[in-house]
Amino acid sequence: MHPAELVLPLFVREGVSEPLPLGSMPGILQHSIDSLRRTAAEAAEAGVGGVMLFGVPEVRDATGSASCRTDGILNVATEAVAAEVGDAIVVQTDLCLDEFTDHGHCGVLDASGAVDNDATLVIYREMALAQARAGSQVLGLSGMMDGQVAAVRDALDGEGFHDTVIMAYSAKYASAFYGPFREAVDSQLTGDRRSYQLDPGNRREGLREAITDIEEGADIVMVKPAMSYLDVLADVAAASDVPVWAYQVSGEYSMIEAAAAHGWIDRNRAIEESLVGIKRAGADAILTYWATEVAGWLK
Repeated sequence: MHPAELVLPLFVREGVSEPLPLGSMPGILQHSIDSLRRTAAEAAEAGVGGVMLFGVPEVRDATGSASCRTDGILNVATEAVAAEVGDAIVVQTDLCLDEFTDHGHCGVLDASGAVDNDATLVIYREMALAQARAGSQVLGLSGMMDGQVAAVRDALDGEGFHDTVIMAYSAKYASAFYGPFREAVDSQLTGDRRSYQLDPGNRREGLREAITDIEEGADIVMVKPAMSYLDVLADVAAASDVPVWAYQVSGEYSMIEAAAAHGWIDRNRAIEESLVGIKRAGADAILTYWATEVAGWLK
């Protein structure tokens, strides 16, 4: 592994002046704008390849309107980080509505309460342009809406953002390992996302979704979670002619930290082994909450 192959996910919360610790993710914070800048600068200094920003707004609504506003927390944070370290690290943003909606789903809902795929794509196009204008260099399309890559690529190209990279969360499974993340973004979700995320038992669909996203214009494809889906990751890596990334998700992080805190495993060895396994399966880059720490070990 090399530090540049690691990407650090970061959470920024609107309306706070000091970072807030997360109970389910020891060592991880909901950042203020100032602490976000400092943490991004530390990651850049360590040689980490990128930071992936997630916004936590004060006010949510049914359509996640704060996601598209120039004064929305994620777009404000993106501008701040791009100004601070944009020449030293790749600034990336999560493009999804789940943090911004009052129902917690990744898209808008129709009259029956189901996610309306095509209506959501209209908002994703607007979000993409807002994030690109704020300075995001890589848009992480994590909502798992059909046609999202084609819709966002069309919107970006139409406004001249030809060099803005689309990283598609192509094989994103309806996993139990996202639990701590829900605290990190203060998710309002009740129920689940099984109608648009992939069934954990379906290996072939992960590859098919990745190939579809590549055909629609994705520059990078993602497998998420990582550790429980190494077979899918290997399938996608073998078939893809674009870079393949993997996300070592919150549950993977918290399990290792919890076991290590009890003295049940060697923390550093377990972290290293987990990342090596993901890379061995074919990941060209890995989103991990340990990115800065591990980059320091590697250097």
